[in-house]
Order: sequence, then C-alpha cells, then structure tokens
Amino acid sequence: MTVKQFWNDPYQTNHDTRIATVDGQRIQVESTIFYAESGGQESDRGHIAGRRVLEARKDGRDIVYTLDDASGLAPGMPVSMQIDWPRRHALMRLHFAAELVLELVYQRFPGKEKIGAHIAADKARIDFLHPQSIAEELPALAGEVARIVAADLPIISAFSDEAAERRFWQIDGFARVPCGGTHLRRTGEVGAIRLKRKNIGQGKERIEIVFAAPGTAQAA
Repeated sequence: MTVKQFWNDPYQTNHDTRIATVDGQRIQVESTIFYAESGGQESDRGHIAGRRVLEARKDGRDIVYTLDDASGLAPGMPVSMQIDWPRRHALMRLHFAAELVLELVYQRFPGKEKIGAHIAADKARIDFLHPQSIAEELPALAGEVARIVAADLPIISAFSDEAAERRFWQIDGFARVPCGGTHLRRTGEVGAIRLKRKNIGQGKERIEIVFAAPGTAQAA
C-alpha cells in the first residue's frame, strides 16, 4: 500500500522515498506526495527522480505513476519527488470552494444528488439534479461562500476510518463531509471566487467556480 504523505501534509512540495516496483514506464513508490486523480480532482504534476510524471492513477490502495523515462530505476532505489506547488495550491483552493458550494446546495435543497464534478487548476464545476434553474439562488449561494471564506475558519481534515482510508473535512458549526482530497488549513485561503450557473440538460444544473479579482461580482 502506498503511504499517502499528501494527507499528512498537503503543503509538502518535496519528498524522499524509495521505488517499490518498476513495470516499463510505470512505477510505484513506498510513500508519495503526488495526488492521483480522484473525486473529480485532477492529479498533481511534477517529477520523480528527475523524470516527468505523465500520469498518476489509483490502483486499489496503491498509486501507479507513468514517467516519461523510467530507465535506470529499480525497486529499493531512493528517489526524490517534487510537485508543481502553484498548481497544487490552485487545485486545493478550487476543490474546497466546490466543496463549500455543494454543501450549501445540499443544505438549501435537501435531497439533491450530485451527478458530476471536475476540479482543474483554473476552474471547478459541480453538477447536480435540480428541476428548475438555480440562477435566482446563485447570488445567495455566492454570498454565503464569501462569508465563510472571509471568516477564515479552521478546516479539520482527518480519518474517519484509517484502516479503510476514509477521510473527511470539517468546519465546526457548518458541516462534516466525507472526502479524500487534499485540503486547505483555513477557509480564507480560497480567496475571491466567482460562481456561474449553466444548464446542462433538463433537470440538471451546473455551477462553475473560477478565481476572481477582489471586489468583482460573485455570481453570474
């Protein structure tokens, strides 16, 4: 099982580990700071042993990395890894913004069902079932997200079941949500964001989340 150091410290940008397996261009390591795409959040980017990571994917409780060149690597070999930190931090900020938006949708419209999500470094989206346009509700949702961000509340991130690798994030007095992503320490790190509503089909709604300049409109 790959030790997920990104859960212990999602702000760590460099890490020393050892190669666990090598299969062509694919490797596994004993422990890692590279997040593999899951829950809609894209994989990290960066290097292992100076080789560029082309892909990171989950394989059970392991993570398999495809490198641009794995020649000379062997099991047991010590290696260093580095992640693209500006990209990771952007993913963390948009991921948590999307989590806040979705939780507020659940609280405002009990029984709603999420049907999709994607978190990139420049934009996030959440899709959910809803019988009518959510446009009228968007300014209120954006205002509530802005209030929580401005409050700079501490975010707890921990295991609910360590053996099963089940994790959650929590803001006291607001919500406790199952999630295995990489999370910020405080809500204030999200910064200024803007919400945009899209219709993606009958009975389906999408909210897109992007970074915004402070003082700009929060919803569109």
